[in-house]
Amino acid sequence: MTANGKKSKAEPAPPTTLFLFGAHGDLVKRLLMPALYNLSRDGLLGNGLRIVGVDHNAISDADFAKKLEDFIRTEAASKVKGKGNADNALDPQLWAQLANGISYVEGDFLDDGTYADIAKKITDSGTGNAVFYLATAPRFFGEVVQRLGSAGLLTETDDHFRRVVIEKPFGSDLATAEALNACLLKVMSEKQIYRIDHYLGKETVQNILISRFSNVLFEAFWNNHYIDHVQITAAETVGVETRGNFFEKTGTLRDMVPNHLFQLLAMVAMEPPAAFGADAVRGEKAKVIGAVRPWSAADARANSVRGQYAAGEIGGKQVPGYREEANVAPDSSTETFVALKVMIDNWRWVGVPFYLRTGKRMSIRDTEIVICFKPAPYAQFRDTEVSELKPTFLKIQIQPNEGMWFDLLAKRPGPTLDMANIELGFAYEDFFEMQPSTGYETLIYDCMTGDQTLFQRADNIENGWRAVQPFLDAWKEDDGIQAYKAGEDGPAAADALLARDGRAWHSLG
Repeated sequence: MTANGKKSKAEPAPPTTLFLFGAHGDLVKRLLMPALYNLSRDGLLGNGLRIVGVDHNAISDADFAKKLEDFIRTEAASKVKGKGNADNALDPQLWAQLANGISYVEGDFLDDGTYADIAKKITDSGTGNAVFYLATAPRFFGEVVQRLGSAGLLTETDDHFRRVVIEKPFGSDLATAEALNACLLKVMSEKQIYRIDHYLGKETVQNILISRFSNVLFEAFWNNHYIDHVQITAAETVGVETRGNFFEKTGTLRDMVPNHLFQLLAMVAMEPPAAFGADAVRGEKAKVIGAVRPWSAADARANSVRGQYAAGEIGGKQVPGYREEANVAPDSSTETFVALKVMIDNWRWVGVPFYLRTGKRMSIRDTEIVICFKPAPYAQFRDTEVSELKPTFLKIQIQPNEGMWFDLLAKRPGPTLDMANIELGFAYEDFFEMQPSTGYETLIYDCMTGDQTLFQRADNIENGWRAVQPFLDAWKEDDGIQAYKAGEDGPAAADALLARDGRAWHSLG
């Protein structure tokens, strides 16, 4: 069995019509279509997949398929540039098989006529199975789902499923997340809703569950008796690029914390599930996010740092500050960096702080989880040159260099008692053949096969927003934005957040 309950030899997904709302957006061409190509390469789609783009732009079926092919071919070639096979990066036979099932519906998302055309596509496909992927602006989520329901397109039978995939951001605070959940559940059941977080499609994230619960060594010390604190970092070197309009309304906290970072926190902190089934795993994740301590306004301000990048240098190149980016207000107080201290009030984690940080224009691209262990008793070293023992770490690197490393203390060779830090661990690429991946392959396949393990349930979403709501409320009264230069790892206040507890951030990389 795999981590999400499937057989180790996965069967092809059942015949499905996949509707891609927002078909001309970057998500479809950069991530979803390459993921579908990769699934086809791995024999996981079968011959019954139909892909239907839905958007307001006028384009023929053939031209839509060709547009996707040209983009994917260019992207695939760029990934193998210099390896001698860039011209053959896209298998023509594989693509022809996929392209044969591509078509297009031109229409407004708010026009009932669009949904009549969608219904006809399902009828013509020869299968009643349909997945509606909302790769749209968040403002359309509720509207599209309501219209799908009104048109009868979400009604399931014993033989045919209907599912909806919803991207983040799922709401902008607790109230809007609760309202969106209520809207969706008026026209379909929870088992039809797939709230997607692409971080959960990464192999190293899924491996957290396997590493924790299949190795007795880990689980034995995975608690507050041995762990001093936990750090979760998602660092990016890119700025807001062309997303200024979106980012001005969202900011880093909403964009990253209640979804990506809290999903990583849940994987680390959840209790062992009764089984690796969707309900059991998602239930434990919801419990641990629900146990995050709700800070008062004063505590929320004291345990958070908001930063915004100024002009600086990344990779030897000068880059502008956030306020100089396109579609950003010159006096913007939107955060591009956030650091938080959160506490989990349950038996396993009481007293163990979780430090979260994420930001743009930092020194390197790095997503990692660092488990910091309490130092061993060192009374036996009191008559030696060792005055104290350093803490040791377990680092789980999510990207870009996927793997796990234990940082241990060992004696340096020589006549004196001198200690050195050494690393034990593995890199995924050294042990496994890593096929090109966007991170969406597993998630799309799971949606088609009906496995919700890696998707968020309503209570998980709402618990995440409930945990960050005190920070949002506190910042309304005092935004306290701190500047940091591009190429730095956040403002000095982020270092002070840990320093006051006698701790420091683990070095990135």
